[in-house]
Amino acid sequence: MIKALALAVSGVLVGSAALAGPYVNVENNAGYQGDDGYLGSTTDIHVGFEGSSDVYGYYVQAGPAIVAPDGDDAEMEISGKLGGSVQATDSFGVYGEVSFITDDIEPIFGTKIGVKYAF
Repeated sequence: MIKALALAVSGVLVGSAALAGPYVNVENNAGYQGDDGYLGSTTDIHVGFEGSSDVYGYYVQAGPAIVAPDGDDAEMEISGKLGGSVQATDSFGVYGEVSFITDDIEPIFGTKIGVKYAF
């Protein structure tokens, strides 16, 4: 399934480059835990492109990430995301995302995959 989604996203990226639209996405993700409270945050400042063709959609974005742990100095890293979606029917869709952020030792990668059903 992941291979199929990757192929669909690749096909959309190649087949509809003229439909791509640029955007800026500034996003802050903060963490909290029990009695410790605030743990820190990461703020992504991304420039990206998105597009769609028929039932396929995609986006790719990257830029600086300000990592600010609570009680420690903030550091600048680089982060990015590549995602896509397939609207299988009017009420059912599948989506996925691969993300990364640099680190002193080696990059950290994350994935997201899901389905959405509208009633």
